[in-house]
Amino acid sequence: MHKGFILLNCDLGAEEYIVEELKQMQNISNAYVTFGAYDAIAEIQTGSQDEFEKVIATIRKLSRVVSTMTLNVTDPE
Repeated sequence: MHKGFILLNCDLGAEEYIVEELKQMQNISNAYVTFGAYDAIAEIQTGSQDEFEKVIATIRKLSRVVSTMTLNVTDPE
């Protein structure tokens, strides 16, 4: 199993829309609106690094997503 987080910046006012879109995705286990340097965060769990990268690419293509930062968990247990 591969696990990680993606931090997102989105268009002003699109935070809740983005989080709802993320929650509909198969490999997203949690997604939240946040305050601070990033507008939202999502937890991703996949079966492989390759699949993880595909999920990240899909998220980055969502409309109203401006930028992302990906954090890979080194030992998901």
